[in-house]
Amino acid sequence: MTFFYQTLMDELIDIVDENGNYTGKTCLKSEAHTHGYFHPTIHVWLYTSNKKILLQKRALSKKVFPGLWDISVAGHIAAGENIITGALREVKEEIGFDILPENLHKIGTRKHMVNHLNGIIDNEFHHVFIAELTIPIEELTLQKEEVAELKLFDLETILHIKDFENFLLPQYQDYYSFVHKQIVTALS
Repeated sequence: MTFFYQTLMDELIDIVDENGNYTGKTCLKSEAHTHGYFHPTIHVWLYTSNKKILLQKRALSKKVFPGLWDISVAGHIAAGENIITGALREVKEEIGFDILPENLHKIGTRKHMVNHLNGIIDNEFHHVFIAELTIPIEELTLQKEEVAELKLFDLETILHIKDFENFLLPQYQDYYSFVHKQIVTALS
């Protein structure tokens, strides 16, 4: 049964080159993480009209950064899947929130390269989006394999990630500051 479960979680993804261009090749996510193949992913930052940001605590079963606070929703784009379709799918799967495509705003693409101690090589292009969370947090449904907890924080929190305990990758403060600026602009 373990093999069957792992196969379901090991999705087929597109391989891109070091500039983010699609190569026409695909592989399993586990292969990309073993060999360091670049691939597309999404980051969706959800905020509220009263200047809160939704963060998720990663499930303890995650292979990298278990139990750490992270972006509202992040995930891999399936092979052949449109980036926006993948972002909408990931938000629905991880937290049970339906976003209309016109309410999802792309703010950039970010090249990201990390070699983890457990051997996973994350070479990814994050397609970064922001969107307003328009329902109460209590109405969200967690995908237990991915998300342990959701919590709303003051938007200013992401400007001070390095001072925040158990937050994923505090060294990327410039990225979090960029996201903060984009959300503030969207709220004005």
